[in-house]
Amino acid sequence: QVQLVESGGGLVQAGGSLRLSCAASRSIASIYTMGWFRQAPGKERELVATTTAHGTTNYADSVKGRFAISRDNAENTVYLQMNSLKAEDTAVYYCNAVLFAAPPIYARTDYWGQGTQVTVSS
Repeated sequence: QVQLVESGGGLVQAGGSLRLSCAASRSIASIYTMGWFRQAPGKERELVATTTAHGTTNYADSVKGRFAISRDNAENTVYLQMNSLKAEDTAVYYCNAVLFAAPPIYARTDYWGQGTQVTVSS
């Protein structure tokens, strides 16, 4: 039970930077994992970066060294700082939250924002 709203997308030149924001409707400290995925036209959604409630991060190989995921727990917001953008980074970026039900079921539920368009011109 969480609503996610992304913002910060836009049009940038290759080599430029953008910072995406994902505002959650509940404390992100209580969410098991939050992250960013992206989907380009004709392609399946792919993981970009994730962060757990205790701070562990994970990145797709294609963005390592260029993107950084971070969060502000007080503001219930997760960020994706994107630097050295490339044309192939063009996609709709979606915020994701993963929650697990209480024991003994531990059922996983994924929540998604509506997405924000990132377009990188070459």
